[in-house]
Amino acid sequence: MGAVPLIFTSGWASGINAYAVVLLLGLFGRYGGADSVPPVLERTDVLLAAGALFLCEAVLDKIPYVDTVWDAVHTVVRPIAGATVGALLAAHDPGSLGEVAAGAVGGTTALLSHGIKASLRMAVNTSPEPASNILLSLAEDLSVAGLVTLAVFHPWLAASTAAVLLALGALLVWFAVTRIRRFWLRRKERRARRRAATGTVAAG
Repeated sequence: MGAVPLIFTSGWASGINAYAVVLLLGLFGRYGGADSVPPVLERTDVLLAAGALFLCEAVLDKIPYVDTVWDAVHTVVRPIAGATVGALLAAHDPGSLGEVAAGAVGGTTALLSHGIKASLRMAVNTSPEPASNILLSLAEDLSVAGLVTLAVFHPWLAASTAAVLLALGALLVWFAVTRIRRFWLRRKERRARRRAATGTVAAG
């Protein structure tokens, strides 16, 4: 079961930024002496591809509404990446979960965290200013980097933190959706009152 916490954490992180996960794991495996990283992630072509895509995401993910389109495209990409990394980690550690089970854990966790990320981004995009979007994106990048780094050296602590972040993210989505719904209801009520007032004046 040694790879289970790393599988869970990498799944959570893949749902936020899959390219950063592949890049960081590959770098830790190649230059940091992390034995838990599969050799395939340390390959030069994999690192170069992950690095290029990470740079693209680092830019596009900070532009309001462009990030929503990017998230929509990655609804498929991120869970597949989480499942693939999970299966590779399990294959590299034969004493842990089976590859299919590990892929299911990584993919499901990635899908959940991706859903939370995409929902929060849609909520933030209702604000006209770009600062909150950029700050949220930076916080996501830092959390992925921190959790993946922690997972390599302290996997169970990282997995516990990822589970807490998953729960907190779900609560934030619920809170954001509730607030947005109230905002639109109040706006609709104000419009209805204005129309009613305009109609009364016209009738008078």
